[in-house]
Amino acid sequence: MQTIAITQGDPAGIGPEIVAKAFRDAPDDLRGCFAVGDLATLRRAAQCIVRPGVLELPVAQIVSPDDAWHVPPRCMPVLQLPGLPGPVPWGRVSAAAGRAAADCVVWAARAALQGHIAALVTAPLHKEALSAAGVAFPGHTELLQAEAATHQGVPLAAMPVRMMLASDELRTVLVSIHMSLRDAIAAVTRENIVQTLQITHAALLRTLGRVPRIAVAGLNPHAGEGGLFGREEIESIAPAVADARALGMDVHGPYAPDTVFMRARHTSQRAGEFDVVLAMYHDQGLIPVKYLGVDKGVNVTLGLPLVRTSPDHGTAFDIAGQGVADASSLIEAVRMARSLGPAT
Repeated sequence: MQTIAITQGDPAGIGPEIVAKAFRDAPDDLRGCFAVGDLATLRRAAQCIVRPGVLELPVAQIVSPDDAWHVPPRCMPVLQLPGLPGPVPWGRVSAAAGRAAADCVVWAARAALQGHIAALVTAPLHKEALSAAGVAFPGHTELLQAEAATHQGVPLAAMPVRMMLASDELRTVLVSIHMSLRDAIAAVTRENIVQTLQITHAALLRTLGRVPRIAVAGLNPHAGEGGLFGREEIESIAPAVADARALGMDVHGPYAPDTVFMRARHTSQRAGEFDVVLAMYHDQGLIPVKYLGVDKGVNVTLGLPLVRTSPDHGTAFDIAGQGVADASSLIEAVRMARSLGPAT
């Protein structure tokens, strides 16, 4: 059985402490998982979550992923990567922290691509720190895309990926990810939308075991209102929906973006009309999922030859080191990774 690697994230943020909390509070879910990072940083994180009446979390250094199976519950196995800095000041952007976070992701990605681990779960990193470290990618998704393309010996364009945000109530997939709103609008093309629908369809077909029902959000208010408020729906989005349906996908829209997410929402009282909503840009798709509960949202990268999930929040520099950060989304990300990966 293979293990799951959990990267420490930016060591100046809440990543290390939510990793520690997950091992302490969800031992059954974290069975067969290990942290990738700096031993001293993760020991500091274990110390910062100590509270009266709560047992201290032991930390055990391991030398290979399979060693995680031999660590007892409520103990955090840590695989120390060479060259990482020790603990850095909490809540501060630094090149050292950005480089450490990136190095952990690269190690875990390569381990997954080489078949040494079942999946990776990434704790939050800080995009400004990544940039300060000279990392050429704005976030996890793009970094993982580059690693996967290099591993398979294909150009970056041949490894298209998309971001899915998922909770037990709503799934959304984004046509574009980390770019300015102006550039995101320019990315709303027929080709990009069809490609996103193909990636979404293939991923959810595997997950659900059936053809997913996909809703497509419009870009403009009221989905353009027949061209009165913009022509993207007429010229790009509706033709892409027609193309996808011709390819056998169960795709519908474009729908008004202010209502389609409510129609897709699954609750205990009613099933949603759709399995997933295709959003035209980052905030359009992330706001609804996060509003329903940031503690339950999980980020899943679609289109990669590996399983990668992450919590649906950032580094929270303002509360880092206080031991108050909520590990719920990270625990959900581990559960999601386990459900998507090979047997662990």
